[in-house]
Amino acid sequence: MMLAEIPAVLVLNPRDNVGVVPANADAGRALVNGVVAAERIPRGHKVAIVPIAEGAPVLKYGQIIGYATKAVRPGEHVHLQNLAIVDVALQHEFCVDNAQPVMVPEAERRTFDGYDRGNGRIGTRNYIGVLSTVNCSATVSRYVAEHYARKFREAGHDNIDGVVALTYGGGCAINMKSEGGRILTRTFKGYARNPNFGGILMIGLGCETFQYGPLIEEAGLEEGRTFRKMMIQEQGGTKKTIEAACAMIDDMLPDVGRIRRTPQPLSGIKLALECGGSDGYSGISANPALGVASDLLVKEGATTVLAETPEIYGAEHLLTRRAARPEVAQKLLSRIEWWRDYTAKNDAELNNNPSHGNKAGGLTTILEKSLGAVAKGGSMPLNAVYEYAEEVTEPGFVFMDTPGYDPAAVTGQIAGGCNLVAFTTGRGSVSGYKPAPCIKIATNTPMYEHIRDDMDINCGTIVDGTETIEQAGRRIFDFVIETASGRKTASEAYDYGDNEFVPWQVGAIT
Repeated sequence: MMLAEIPAVLVLNPRDNVGVVPANADAGRALVNGVVAAERIPRGHKVAIVPIAEGAPVLKYGQIIGYATKAVRPGEHVHLQNLAIVDVALQHEFCVDNAQPVMVPEAERRTFDGYDRGNGRIGTRNYIGVLSTVNCSATVSRYVAEHYARKFREAGHDNIDGVVALTYGGGCAINMKSEGGRILTRTFKGYARNPNFGGILMIGLGCETFQYGPLIEEAGLEEGRTFRKMMIQEQGGTKKTIEAACAMIDDMLPDVGRIRRTPQPLSGIKLALECGGSDGYSGISANPALGVASDLLVKEGATTVLAETPEIYGAEHLLTRRAARPEVAQKLLSRIEWWRDYTAKNDAELNNNPSHGNKAGGLTTILEKSLGAVAKGGSMPLNAVYEYAEEVTEPGFVFMDTPGYDPAAVTGQIAGGCNLVAFTTGRGSVSGYKPAPCIKIATNTPMYEHIRDDMDINCGTIVDGTETIEQAGRRIFDFVIETASGRKTASEAYDYGDNEFVPWQVGAIT
């Protein structure tokens, strides 16, 4: 049953001078308050609802998303041809919207069935990871994982989700004392300690710059039945390494398979909040619904991790207002300044966004995209800001500094300890992120129906008028708990997630 008739145009804030059309609007269609479409407006795109003078700010969500490059009449399409970004002087107020949430009483809190790894580390999956510490050991690592994929298909395993090879294209020609070297070390350390792994085997070549010895020492890891390491050069080449690796994993299987799911508090959940292939509906439907789910999780004691610093640019003032402490807000701004300097040094711009697909979906400027992206973080206080792949220790809503490139961003969040990923998309996404299950959330019904085999949740219901943001958020919240307890996501059904391990490479490769 419809909750309400779908309006011809969605006006998101009383201050706005543009609205969003939920369906294609042909020229001549009546929109709102006597405004008639002056031309065809694609669904998800913006239309002027009042006259906008040349040089005047364009407002959406009650915020500036850019400035009109020429006068715009009511009913005209507002997009690349008449809207552009210039520097906006944002007012960064600290700690004014950071009232502590009313937490769910302990006796009433939900639980999920997870893997208790000890020391408060709770897994939502039970993988064995083969971590290739250099590109030269990638092929061997993949061969080992493929061996177990065949073995599990033939005989199965009742309590191990799989053996996954996480490989990448680096490991040499990098200064390990540089920022890039520190990031790489944190990333591998974080994956080795992620609670979704029941066992780890690290494979190197032997002569590479990135030696796993210092990494293991820094991470406090000790070789034992479920943590092993080897070098190809020491083993005597490819064939001998593969044989030795398979023997080591065979030894792990009984121990890794022995652990069982048990009821765990939601404080054991660390959820990565991510978006990719965003469109004009993202900030209207899926992102704010995920924000509701984030708030519900935080009130239950869980942790939610927003990321992608270039995609909060222009909306960071909303987060500084929610900072739990002034130093948290200041750290967020310092990361923005780092990005300004980093992009300038590399002949780029921090506002090198939106992408081609974002623009086709109705997003025009990075300010507009960022305002919608921040909605994933709900309304809870911002408790901490972390650098890339840094271990997330603070419960509640937090932020991690990452690139906007989805695989690199999620890699950092998983390295930080995230054991689940919630991924909103308007254009469609087909990636997975082992060892963390990835929940795909569609922003609009046409895309959901078109690519539904890859989608888990449809938030196009909000735009269609069949569900409120709060109802959709509650549905996401329940789905997160079910997924944490073992329900397979669409990407898991396809066994996706082996290729999305993409550590952020910063600095010179020599």
